[in-house]
Amino acid sequence: MKRTPPRLHVVCKHILGMALAGGFMIGRLSAATGDESEIRAVMSAQTAAWNRSDIDGFMDGYARSSATEFVSGDRITRGWQTVRDRYKKKYSSREKMGTLTFSELKITPLNRDAAIVLGRWKLDRKADKPHGVFTLLFRRTPAGWRIVHDHTS
Repeated sequence: MKRTPPRLHVVCKHILGMALAGGFMIGRLSAATGDESEIRAVMSAQTAAWNRSDIDGFMDGYARSSATEFVSGDRITRGWQTVRDRYKKKYSSREKMGTLTFSELKITPLNRDAAIVLGRWKLDRKADKPHGVFTLLFRRTPAGWRIVHDHTS
């Protein structure tokens, strides 16, 4: 019976260890990429809803929770319903809503159930073209990825 030299045995263990670690990292990368795609899909659905004047559809991107927060200017709005009511009041007509675009999205996973999205927003309206930046905190919920904190300026 032929014995495997000890050095070869150690090398094989290292190769096996690296292969397993690589598989783990690829699995994590695939999960992160899938999460990023899901978050982008939420934001795309929000844009589509906004551009058809559907505030309720736009609000589907937010967690339906009393803990959901929206920060803009010097105001903090808490609760999904309160945030929805704010949008309904501020954007009460098609003209006020304009056409929404998001750009320069940077999605940073914090852990498997949370991510931060940094980006730019722009409204194209007949009278003006307001624009700014935002930071969103997304959390994985039973309904999928949803915004739990929105800081828009």
